[in-house]
Amino acid sequence: MTDASTQFEQTRDDFISQWGVMGTQWGINRTMAQIHALLMTAVEPLSTDEVMAELNISRGNAHTNLKELVNWGLLRIITKKGERREFFEAEKDVWEMFRRIMRERKRRELDPALTVLTRCKEETAGIESEEAKVFHKQMTELEEFMSFVSKMSDRASSLPQSKAMQMAMKLLG
Repeated sequence: MTDASTQFEQTRDDFISQWGVMGTQWGINRTMAQIHALLMTAVEPLSTDEVMAELNISRGNAHTNLKELVNWGLLRIITKKGERREFFEAEKDVWEMFRRIMRERKRRELDPALTVLTRCKEETAGIESEEAKVFHKQMTELEEFMSFVSKMSDRASSLPQSKAMQMAMKLLG
């Protein structure tokens, strides 16, 4: 192996490792994020066996996380003529990845939270105790904020990248 290829492999391994660490901060497990990083930087689609070998993980771990990444819309299953195995290819457009992650996190996190907040607000609307009034007021404020965040998420994820960047530049000055 040449010095350049060794350097490339080390740099890629560092990226995959760091992407795994960042993934845990975003609410996904380390292995799922590492598989995403591997496939995002792969030239060709990889099979489950290749992912297992590259990341030194079990078949069950690879299979579960590959399917979850497909469910998130971050990977596509590729079939090759004459092959029985499935291959996986990552979405490589950064803006599209961001949009899909935003939509999925909204569906999994914001929407359920908003449902609970709305229910709590509605169920305490007529209760006259001081404690219930304080609770109701807090639920109302949280629901309004979460509704705003939800609408902003919908808006941002529906915009083309150029429009979103223009909007961000205006907000950030």
